[in-house]
Amino acid sequence: MARHQHPHRPHTSPRHRPEPAGDTRRTLSQNFLHDPRTIERVARAARLGPDDLVVEVGAGDGRLTRALARRCRQVIAYELDGHLAARLRANARRDPGIKAVHGDFLVAPAPGEPFVVVGNIPYAVTARIVDWCLNAPGLRAATLVTQREYARKRTGDYGRWSRLTVRTWPWFDWRLLARIDRDEFRPVPRVDSAVLRLERRSVPSVAEHLRPEYVRFVDLGFTGVGGCLGATLRQRYRARPLGRAFRSAGVDPRTVMALVPPDRWVGLFLALHEPERGPR
Repeated sequence: MARHQHPHRPHTSPRHRPEPAGDTRRTLSQNFLHDPRTIERVARAARLGPDDLVVEVGAGDGRLTRALARRCRQVIAYELDGHLAARLRANARRDPGIKAVHGDFLVAPAPGEPFVVVGNIPYAVTARIVDWCLNAPGLRAATLVTQREYARKRTGDYGRWSRLTVRTWPWFDWRLLARIDRDEFRPVPRVDSAVLRLERRSVPSVAEHLRPEYVRFVDLGFTGVGGCLGATLRQRYRARPLGRAFRSAGVDPRTVMALVPPDRWVGLFLALHEPERGPR
């Protein structure tokens, strides 16, 4: 069963009273997707093929796991909670396409072949799970149910872009997919969720050997020194090539860094790092 961990106290209406002290589910603040239609929506959003290998995060007792297994070659389903892992293993016994693992996904080695990650993940470790995915060489895509606010921040839905998104944009596409109302979970959390999809680009927009330089470029821009991106980048680049780069990328140098879309950051970087326009 898919689960969440939420940093806030669970909703405690009469229908969803908290479990007694010491109950594992209470300790982990798990929120379970309970509507089969919603589970199917998440499984469809993963866009799986019959030959895909799936690594599932926070599988619970396997409700989402089974929906994924119907669409792919194999699901390696990780569940940290021992009680739930036992139920997951029992439920998966008759399905050779499911490998149930009682363990921590975050310390698990990535498969040695191309794979995708899917999961209704714990809010409390969202950043760590996303980092694991971004750093896994064989990852093709990750489809994650996260707190809606997190998904909106990472995909520019507020009109601003996060540094992590800009840093990784040449290699990964970030997309906000379906909204999931909080009432779709049991117990009911205080906020809505959403499906966040990361997909590795087949052709990166920045060459791999330039990755460290691009990351330094983004980190410099996000220091915000001077109050706008143009003033910040003037710390390193000469005024004339910098002006040409801003014009080439279609960016006003007076723009605050978080308001510059990721593809424009890439355009700026490439304009500044062409051989005839390299950094000073």
